[in-house]
Formats: sequence, C-alpha cells, structure tokens
Amino acid sequence: MGRLREIVFESRQAPAQARFWAAALDGYAVRPYDQAEIDRLAALGLTPETDPVVLVDGPGPSLCFHQVPTRDYSNNRVHLDIAASDRPAEVRRLLALGAKVQREAERYTVMSDPEGNQFCVASLEVPQGSPSS
Repeated sequence: MGRLREIVFESRQAPAQARFWAAALDGYAVRPYDQAEIDRLAALGLTPETDPVVLVDGPGPSLCFHQVPTRDYSNNRVHLDIAASDRPAEVRRLLALGAKVQREAERYTVMSDPEGNQFCVASLEVPQGSPSS
C-alpha cells in the first residue's frame, strides 16, 4: 500500500509559491539548499530563486512546487484546508502574505494563493459534549 509522500502544486513561479505556503502553514519552511544542490542548480544556469522545483517541509507531508509554465490554471484539482482557532485573524494574516478571499461561509473562508489556487481556512470545530462547548 502506498503512503503519501508529498503534495505537488503545479505553479508558474515555484520559489514564490513555496515561500507563500511556508509562511502560511505553522511549522513549515522551504527546504534548505545545501552546497551540492546549489552547485547542481548553478551547472544548469539556475539559483534557488529560479529553481523550477522547490520543496517545503513541515510536520505533515512535504509540499512540492513544480514550475509548469504551460499549464491551464483556470481551476486547481486539489486544495488544502487550513484549520484555525481564530479564523478572521488567520484570514487577515494570509491576506497580508498575498492571498485573496474568494467567498465566506459560516465555518470556512475560501481563499486563493498568489497564483489563484484555492484553499480553505476553516474554524476549528469543538466536538459536542467537550468542556469548551
């Protein structure tokens, strides 16, 4: 049986998308470039700022941003849901990072990242019968 390795995003500008999502998600960061990788990119005429494949690591699955400039970006087929204890504050923080609000619902906000990929910010649900409900 397979295991989830990473979530892959096709993007126009992989480094910028990776930085956005690393800043958007708690505990995530762009994977550091070691000297061997910097040398490999340089041999291809690239730098970490122009790398067409950028990885973001964190406590969950890795995110892989793969630059595909010829893809039709009218709709993404997969999206992330981000849980937040203070949804309005999280929406404001993501707006400051370059996201946009698409629409509001009672328990979630549909947003888009800087390249238009949709994702949701959901309010944390408190189970019925818990001390907080």
